[in-house]
Amino acid sequence: MTAKNKYALITGAGSGIGRYSALALLKDGWHVALSGRRVDALDETVSMAGSDGARALPIASDVSTPEGVDKLFAAYRAQWSRLDMLFNNAGSGAPPVPMEDLTVEQWQNVVNLNLSGSFYCTQHAIRIMKAQDPKGGRIINNGSISAHAPRPFSVAYTSTKHAITGLTKSTALDGRANNIVACQIDIGNAETPMTQRMKKGVLQPTGQTMVEPVMDVQNVADTIVLMSNMSLDANVQTVTVMASKMPFVGRG
Repeated sequence: MTAKNKYALITGAGSGIGRYSALALLKDGWHVALSGRRVDALDETVSMAGSDGARALPIASDVSTPEGVDKLFAAYRAQWSRLDMLFNNAGSGAPPVPMEDLTVEQWQNVVNLNLSGSFYCTQHAIRIMKAQDPKGGRIINNGSISAHAPRPFSVAYTSTKHAITGLTKSTALDGRANNIVACQIDIGNAETPMTQRMKKGVLQPTGQTMVEPVMDVQNVADTIVLMSNMSLDANVQTVTVMASKMPFVGRG
């Protein structure tokens, strides 16, 4: 299948990594459904795509709840019957406070979006991918380098990203019978609104605050296109794309 006959769904597509990944796939010829909470942000992404935006399908949704994911996929299937790639990208963190001061609500909000939302979307994607002809598809999870090493005061975010690795591996294993491939992209310091604080300085394990280098988010978007276009007999199980001078290797 060529890119022009392929269909993708990206969560958190109203800004940052999700937005630029959607734009890169649209430019490559894909049909892309864009999921996010804010309609205006999704529409802005579509407008940024120019003529490629004709292949975009914005769907306002909250993937942190089962009901929100049900509505997302109902809207998707009302327009398109095929799904070749799901990018579970939507995510958030909690306030950077000591672990013992994190509230149950703050913890649960992160778990609901980062982990449970990815699981709910994965379930729906599998149902479509195993029933379509030709059968199969690819599911990409946004793991973050926090899936490997934590930052200070990030217990909710780090825990969910470690759990995403388990979700990715389980999906890769359980999807084999239906030609469904799962993989994970771990991203470090891509320049988006979420990482603007890196330029002002962020807390390090030593207790010091340090400005951290960032990289062009287009590097991430290009990697998503590469992973998405691989034939289903091949997989990049895990890939790390990070600012080359950021303090990750040797962190802690």
